This record gives sequence, structure tokens and C-alpha cells, in this order.
Amino acid sequence: MSLREIARFTDVYEAELAGAFLASHGIDVTVTERFQTTVDPLMQRALGIRLMAPASLIEDARALLARAHAGEFATEEGDDLDEMGAGTRAAGTVMALAAFATGGFWGNSLPRRFRPIAWQGMLISAVVLVAGSAAAIAVAVFAVKLFLDPPRG
Repeated sequence: MSLREIARFTDVYEAELAGAFLASHGIDVTVTERFQTTVDPLMQRALGIRLMAPASLIEDARALLARAHAGEFATEEGDDLDEMGAGTRAAGTVMALAAFATGGFWGNSLPRRFRPIAWQGMLISAVVLVAGSAAAIAVAVFAVKLFLDPPRG
């Protein structure tokens, strides 16, 4: 029995959910690269996580995933999460702007959150640090020069 790729995901949890969904509909699937990508999360984007099934079930599995993606299996209940309040949204916006200004998630254990915006924030932080250091050195040089060679008057 040869396995073929049904779909490829960039997140191991999304692949696991799709695999559980297909298994609940009688399609036995295998999630590959699960262990490599959980040990080294950077590999999730590099390798992708493949959902594999026997070749005879590929079309049925892809059709089920397409129907799920279209929302056919959604329930009327909706989410059990409360709507986000205006204060919570404002606090989140302030925290996101502060993270951007300070370089984002430095040293975060979730590298997939390292998007270009974090690098832009780090660049801004470096420029501010260099400019501040240059200004401090200029003030110190001026003060030393003024102390060693006071104006005569």
C-alpha cells in the first residue's frame, strides 16, 4: 500500500486537526514530519507537514477537506469564546506597537512568530541605540573639551 500526499500544511496542529477530521470520516491518514518539526519548529516552514493516505483514498480525502474549508461542517452554535471588548483590543494594540518599537519577540521560543515586522522593529531599536550613543559621546566630548579648555573672557 503506497501512501500519497493529500495536503501540505505549515503548522503541525492544523495538520493534526485535518488528520483527525479525516479519520472521523473513515479515512486513515498519517501526519508526516510531525516529530522533526516539533523538535525544531523552524523546520515546519522548511519541510511543511504532509498529510498522507493510501492512493485509493486521495480523492475522497481532498474532497472532504475542500468541503470543510468551504464551511459545510460548521455548526450554528458558533464559537464559545466571548467577543473581544474595546478595552482589550486597545490594550492589545498598545502592546503590539510596543513590541514593534522594541524589536518584537526577541528570544522568543516560537520562531514562527518571527516575521519581517520584528526585524524592522529590531532595526529601529538599533538605530535609536546608535543615535543615542552618538549623542551621548558628543555631549561627553563637548563637556571634556569645555573642562580642559574653558572659554576665556
